[in-house]
Amino acid sequence: MKPITIKICGLTTEAALSAAIDAGADMVGFVFHPRSPRAVTPARAAELASAARGRAAVVALAVDADDAALAAVNDAVRPDWWQMHGQEEGARLRQVRQRFGRPVMKAIGWSGEISPMGDYAELEEALAFQHHADMVLLDARPPKDAAYPGGHGKPFDW
Repeated sequence: MKPITIKICGLTTEAALSAAIDAGADMVGFVFHPRSPRAVTPARAAELASAARGRAAVVALAVDADDAALAAVNDAVRPDWWQMHGQEEGARLRQVRQRFGRPVMKAIGWSGEISPMGDYAELEEALAFQHHADMVLLDARPPKDAAYPGGHGKPFDW
């Protein structure tokens, strides 16, 4: 069994970055989705990534981004990982990995609930990406009225 990997995402300050790494984060993530309140520019993320190198893996989180947007992040930040957090399909994950030469993780929203029938239907979506992504990340489902994907800093019932 693989050990759990701890990833802290949405970091925007040196203090938050240091706190995450000092607390044992294996990966630190920077958000490149403009609707997120934790979004950073590639230039800002490059500064933070520089402070993280050698201490934690650097993750660039994108949501349905085109190649030009990903290239701008790649050139500035040089992430160790890509995290795709939108509606990307398996073929898109493979394209990103091939174009940028970095592993790709796919984020899947999960409520943490099991249906009354004992069904883990939400996890079936995660299983569908096992042959396309290098890692699958379970994140809390966003609120129904959310303007952007992701867990919004709220945990699900593990």
